[in-house]
Amino acid sequence: MISSKTPQEQNAAAQRRLRVLHIFNYVGLGGTELTALRIISNLDPARFENLICGVRGFDPQVVPGRYPGMDVIVPQSRRGKSAAGVFSLLDVIKKYKPDVVHSRNWGTIESVPAAWFAKVPGVIHSEHGHEVETLKQLPGRRRIFRSAVYGLADVIFTVTGELREFHARQAWFSPKRIRVITNGVDTERFAPRPHLERAIREKLQLPAERLVIGTLGRIVPIKDHASLLKAAETLIQRGVDLHVLIVGSGPDLAQHQNYAKESAALSGRVTFLGATENVGEALSAMDVFVLSSLSEGMSNTLLEAMSCGVPVVATRVGGNPEVVEESSSGLLYTAGSVSELSDCLARLAQDSGLRNQLGEAARERILANFSLGRMIEQYSQLYSELGERVGVLSRRAE
Repeated sequence: MISSKTPQEQNAAAQRRLRVLHIFNYVGLGGTELTALRIISNLDPARFENLICGVRGFDPQVVPGRYPGMDVIVPQSRRGKSAAGVFSLLDVIKKYKPDVVHSRNWGTIESVPAAWFAKVPGVIHSEHGHEVETLKQLPGRRRIFRSAVYGLADVIFTVTGELREFHARQAWFSPKRIRVITNGVDTERFAPRPHLERAIREKLQLPAERLVIGTLGRIVPIKDHASLLKAAETLIQRGVDLHVLIVGSGPDLAQHQNYAKESAALSGRVTFLGATENVGEALSAMDVFVLSSLSEGMSNTLLEAMSCGVPVVATRVGGNPEVVEESSSGLLYTAGSVSELSDCLARLAQDSGLRNQLGEAARERILANFSLGRMIEQYSQLYSELGERVGVLSRRAE
C-alpha cells in the first residue's frame, strides 16, 4: 500500500506538511474522542496538517468550543444524509487527499477499505476499548470483516496489551502485527493540590472530617456504580465515617440517587455532582478514587486520578492492571465483588499512611509511563514513520 516516489518527488513532498485525516464515529465527549483531539491539538503544526471527520456527526459544543479553528467533516450519502459507508468515506478521502487516514474503533472501520480503494499512502486503524454488547466474543461477521480490514492497513494498534490480545484473537490476526500505544494525561493540569483540598471541599459542600470516596465517569451499567454504593453502605454500617462523591451523568443517575436516598446508611452521605469541566478539582476533593467498571479499555479517569496523587481502587479488568501495579501504586479487586471492594476501602480508611504511599506511587507511575508528552511523542513518531516511508516528511529529530 506504501507508494514509491523518485528522490526528486520525495524532496518536493518533504517541503510540505503531512496531511492526516482522523476519522471518528461521532466527535463528542467520549474519552477516545477527547484524547484524540488533545493529541491533534498538540502535534507540531509545522509538520502535520490534521483533518477531523465524524462519520455520524459531532457535538457542536465540543470541537468549536474546545478546539477553535478545527472544522469537522461529516460524510454525506448519495441521498444527502450523513453516512459511514465505504462509498461515502471514499468521497471524503478523494476530496481531501490525505497522506494518512487514521480510523478508530468499529464505528469507523469502513474507512480502511475506503482508504485502500483510494490508494491512500498510509492507513492506520486503532482499537481503544471494548464494545459493551460484545465483551467476550465478537459476532462472526465482525470477526471476518475485522480480519480482512486489518490485513489492508499499514498499522494496527490498541491502547492496551489486553486489547491487543483480544482483537488479535477475535480477528485471527497475529498479535505481533498489532502495536500498543497507551493513553496519556496532562500531568500539569492533573497534579496534587493538597493546599486547596479544604477550600474545594467547602465549595462542593463536602464534610471536611469525613473520608471522601469518589468516582468519575458516565453513570451507565458498565461502570457499576451500584457496587460502589453497596460497598460504602457496608462500611458505614460498620462504623466507618465516610462520604461518597459521584461525578458524572447518565441514564442510571436517578436509579442510584433513589438508592442512596432510601438507604438509612447512605442518606446524607452521597453527593451526586453531575458532569463538570473541573475534573481536577473534583479529584482533589477525594481521599480515595474508585473505578468499579465491569470492563475498560484504558481509563482516562484512572490516569487522571493517579496523576493527581489520589490512591486508587480499580477492578482487575481491561487495561487497569497495566496501569495500576497492584499493592504498589493502587489496589485491584474482582469486578462486581462488593465484599472485595469493601475490604480494599476498609484497608485504606484505616491507614492514612498507606493512602499517602499509594497516592505518591501513583503519581510517579503516571509521570514515568503515562504522561501527555509521552503519548504525543508516540503518535508523532507513528505519523512521521509513515510520512517518511511515503516521502512526505524528511527525516528530522522529534
